Amino acid sequence: MKRLIYLLPMSILAACTGGKKQEETLSAIAYPQTAKVDTTDTYFGTKIADPYRWLEDDNSPQTAEWVKAENKVTYDYLSKIPYRENIRQRLTKIWNYTKCGTPFKEGEFTFFFKNDGVQNQSVLFVEEGKSEARVLIDPNTLSKEGTTALTSPIPCKGGKLLAYQLAQAGSDWNEIHVMDVKTGKELKDVLKWVKFSGVSWKGDKGFYYSHYDVPTGGHDLSKKNEFMKVYFHTVGESQEKDVLVYEDKEHPTRNFGASLTDDERFLVLQGSESTSGNSLMVKDLSKPNSVYQTIVDNFDNNYGVIDNVGDQLLVITDKNAPKYQLVLIDPAKPQPENWKKIIPESNDLLQSVSLCYGKIIAKFLKDVTSRVYIYNLDGKQENELKLDGLCMVDEINGTKKDSVMFYSFVTFTNPTTIYKYNLKNNQSAIYFKPKIDFNSDEYETKQVFYPSKDGTKIPMFITCKKGLALDGNNPCFLYGYGGFNISNTPRFSTSNIIFLEQGGIYAVANLRGGGEYGEEWHKAGTKCNKQNVFDDFIAAADYLVKEKYTSNAKLAIHGRSNGGLLIGATMTERPDLAKVALPGVGVLDMLRYHKFTIGYAWASDYGTSADKSEFDCLIKYSPVHNVKEVEYPATMVLTGDHDDRVVPAHSFKFAATLQEKHKGSNPALIRIDVNAGHGAGKPTSKLIDEQTDVWSFVFYNLGVQPKL
Repeated sequence: MKRLIYLLPMSILAACTGGKKQEETLSAIAYPQTAKVDTTDTYFGTKIADPYRWLEDDNSPQTAEWVKAENKVTYDYLSKIPYRENIRQRLTKIWNYTKCGTPFKEGEFTFFFKNDGVQNQSVLFVEEGKSEARVLIDPNTLSKEGTTALTSPIPCKGGKLLAYQLAQAGSDWNEIHVMDVKTGKELKDVLKWVKFSGVSWKGDKGFYYSHYDVPTGGHDLSKKNEFMKVYFHTVGESQEKDVLVYEDKEHPTRNFGASLTDDERFLVLQGSESTSGNSLMVKDLSKPNSVYQTIVDNFDNNYGVIDNVGDQLLVITDKNAPKYQLVLIDPAKPQPENWKKIIPESNDLLQSVSLCYGKIIAKFLKDVTSRVYIYNLDGKQENELKLDGLCMVDEINGTKKDSVMFYSFVTFTNPTTIYKYNLKNNQSAIYFKPKIDFNSDEYETKQVFYPSKDGTKIPMFITCKKGLALDGNNPCFLYGYGGFNISNTPRFSTSNIIFLEQGGIYAVANLRGGGEYGEEWHKAGTKCNKQNVFDDFIAAADYLVKEKYTSNAKLAIHGRSNGGLLIGATMTERPDLAKVALPGVGVLDMLRYHKFTIGYAWASDYGTSADKSEFDCLIKYSPVHNVKEVEYPATMVLTGDHDDRVVPAHSFKFAATLQEKHKGSNPALIRIDVNAGHGAGKPTSKLIDEQTDVWSFVFYNLGVQPKL
């Protein structure tokens, strides 16, 4: 194949500084010429051209050359923004505070993550009894650029050994390693080609994990992931000797995970075909030659086994309870009519359940903010955690033996604070509170409920400086997601501080498709109901303009992953809605998303182009296929070259199409992070780089001269 692209000269005029009104700085941007190929697919009699399909080949030198050329255009543009370095310096200063993860215990060992400020990766510490904490694993020593991330440290019973996973450059592929906790010695165990897997120890002899076959053909980051299997690994043995526990040769796209109850009596096997709904089988290991008992043989609902209570399983489920309930299930009589309700469904969403010191700790979501209640094992409510304001309780970590548990608490204006809670006296005390260069007392968050297109009331959080004048001239940054039963709860973002400090308004809309109000809310934004999600987001923007928080000329919109789809669909449907659009690591080709890595699992939310009725819905909003020859907002598409969750081809094809058809003077750029993936495990240095460029682009195109 001949060289497909070339880069033409570009010219960007310098911006005025020194307090003068920022002037228009953009002359014509010469984008790389992206070759078009004659590729057409026919869907149910409809021909769909796909001229940029060659960009799906992540191994081709032509794609690599295109990435290099696009990044040159983008970084040349960003380098001309006069206050970009000032933004970087302020972000670095804000970021540089000590952060601590929620501790978790096993035996005499207490584990926690800690980051001194701007370390690329957080460090895993351990305390043994009352001894001083020591470094157990420092992932910053494992790669020069800090791109090796440590995830999922799981100690065995008693804490003698620790299994943990390492990921490279943001990939979902992991390696499992094993360490002696007391000595800090690495054992020889290294398990490769692990993805979307937990670890469940059986004593200290070994553990269950899930594993795909080794990918072939050199397309490790894009090839479809199929035939997941469950294995048992014996400590000290090579991976080749791992025992196959379960596989399904008839259904290649089913995924499986195994776990043990706390007493190691029941082996629980969960299967899934998508991101929603799971089958459930259990094996009673206390009985010789026992076989799996099927509890659920379909994928219509969600089931999570918390633990066993004697012969029965304590399960959280949305079966017959869209906002979830906690029930006891006898594996010998698993039918719903035989279940015993421990915590019945209520008006609030039951998010999670854990067992601590003979108590049930249940976390609820009430209008997208946390409530935590303590019950006895019979389901009688005994206490409630005292929480203030619009907040989110993240992790709750405790054990059956310890009367003290840890939990983390966060708001839009305060970073994560960790508390110790004593179950004996119902008292909480601060365990760790970060000190940050930001006066949160000057800011406030409020929650509003606005009508969507069909009249449905949608919640939205709005954070800004106290007393901010609502004159329609404030810069505003609207974030959304709306998918996969995921709730957009209060979160603290270090990078958002710089926007708030400059008088910006940060808004988060809780769209249908998410999990904020349970499974009915989720289903209202899936498949051919997906337009509800876009309508909810557009209505959020219209509300902010109508109530004079901002104007369309001062509005930036952003979302990541499924939220990247949200931005792509919104900007192609309503190009006039915002001045700036930032689709991040987005699912943007809705006709082919299911052909890459784990994409097929998203069909429960999206549907696929293989179904006629679903194709008819998808083609109406698929961003790649709905770019028209009109003026779009100033756009910077964000992706990573190692993203093997939502492959970067989505972003590549969307950016190429946008550059081909976009009219007007607004930039249409793509920023492709090198050695970065979907987002998890991204080193601090890369996070600061990305956020520096995001806020520089936003301020510049909203006409805001930041005072830094």
